[in-house]
This record gives sequence, C-alpha cells and structure tokens, in this order.
Amino acid sequence: MAMTMTGEIELAAPREVVWAKLNDPAVLKACIPGYEELEQTEDQGFRAVAKMKVGPVSARFKGRVTLSDLDPPNGYKIAGEGEGGVAGFAKGGATVALADKDSGTLLSYSVEAQIGGKLAQLGQRLINGTAKKLADEFFVNFARAL
Repeated sequence: MAMTMTGEIELAAPREVVWAKLNDPAVLKACIPGYEELEQTEDQGFRAVAKMKVGPVSARFKGRVTLSDLDPPNGYKIAGEGEGGVAGFAKGGATVALADKDSGTLLSYSVEAQIGGKLAQLGQRLINGTAKKLADEFFVNFARAL
C-alpha cells in the first residue's frame, strides 16, 4: 500500500539552528514517537528501533535511514526502510526543506512511503490517520526542543 503526506510547520528559531537540531541524534531521540534506540552511522544516516502501534497491530520496527542531497541549511532527502516482523514493513523517502519565515523558519516536508504485511491490511484511512498523528507528535516535540 502506498501513501503520501505533505505538511509544513513554522518554527521559532533561525534556519541554521533548525538545521543543526534536525541533524542532532540527541534531539531526534527526544522527538521520535516510540523511540527505543537511535544510532548515527558513518554514511550520513541512522539505525533506529521504535515501537509503534497502528490500530490493533503493535510492533518493534528496526530500520535504517540515510540522508542525501544535503544542502545545509536548506534541506535534504531522507530514505529509509524498517522491518516490524509479522506486522510488516515500511519503506520510503521524504524531502525536507527549510526557508526563512518572519522571525523563524518554515519547515516543509513531502513523504512517499510503501507499507506491507499486516499493516497494509488495516486500510488506508487508519494508516494515514496514524501517520499524520505520528508526524504531528514529532513536530510538536521538535518545536519544544528548539
């Protein structure tokens, strides 16, 4: 099952500060919902473990995220994939863009993802609702971290 999601959030911090925090594993650990482990790798990426619950399906996802097209402090692309055992898998990518806005920064994102296994059987509406909720939770946490 494929899904797409876009959004933007205004952050009360300069673009350079937002960029630094988006690349700081300690900040990301504090912001990612369900986070259990996050480790930076040498190849502009991270290994992560997060516990997620989508409707009746709960699983620990182990995954890998790679950053590319780095354009400090304007944005980058993220590609990732994760396995949740019998719950299924998720893989996809996102584009993150930062722009000056009033007295802060406008962060825009566009996500394309593919999911399979039990997760895909839950239905598009539940998946999209959960994905939006997790994204909102991340950005609320991220705004607080700034």
